[in-house]
Amino acid sequence: MNEEEKMFRGELFCPGAAELKAIKLRSHKLSAEYSRTNEDDTEVRAALAKLILSEFGEGSFMQGPIFFHYGKHTRIGKRNFFNYNLTIQDDAPVIIGDDNNFGPNTTIVTPIHPMLPDERRAMLDEHGAPKHLCYAKPVHIGNDCWFGANVTVCPGVTIGDNCVIGAGSVVTRDIPANSFAAGCSCRVIREITEADSMVNKPEILAGYRVIPGNFTS
Repeated sequence: MNEEEKMFRGELFCPGAAELKAIKLRSHKLSAEYSRTNEDDTEVRAALAKLILSEFGEGSFMQGPIFFHYGKHTRIGKRNFFNYNLTIQDDAPVIIGDDNNFGPNTTIVTPIHPMLPDERRAMLDEHGAPKHLCYAKPVHIGNDCWFGANVTVCPGVTIGDNCVIGAGSVVTRDIPANSFAAGCSCRVIREITEADSMVNKPEILAGYRVIPGNFTS
């Protein structure tokens, strides 16, 4: 199983693997090229969008600049509008429906890193070699939604049809259809403990192992 397949299975993968770095480099270069165009360079932009993305529906528009991590893991439907500074870190798939409007500085992220600091630094693969690892969860956005400025959509979130997401919101959980949702508050939730170790997530850990050592809370 290659690293991209692990990624799509929701298991730990190595973002520094050569096969993934090649995909990201291509997407980063194409995103930068798109961002250097003018908004009336419609034919050039349309061609670049189709090179970057898995799907870019008819009538959709990205103001630019844009930042796609993999690009090919994102599908965008028809008649969507994306204002300045769209960022999509699409390690896992990002699926966006039709007729949505996204304000400036919309950010959609899918990767998740281990909670414990030593596990963030490195874990062991099946051969005992240390690797920097993370995992990812897909994001799904329905149809006819409006996102205010500076909205961040976090890994694993599904947003239903006809939703309005208020400016500055950080969306950490699913939003049902026909909802107005808003808010952002960074606060201490709980202490990080050994219970957060990847050893307690065997379905994600897959063939990797935690490097032996003590975690000091």
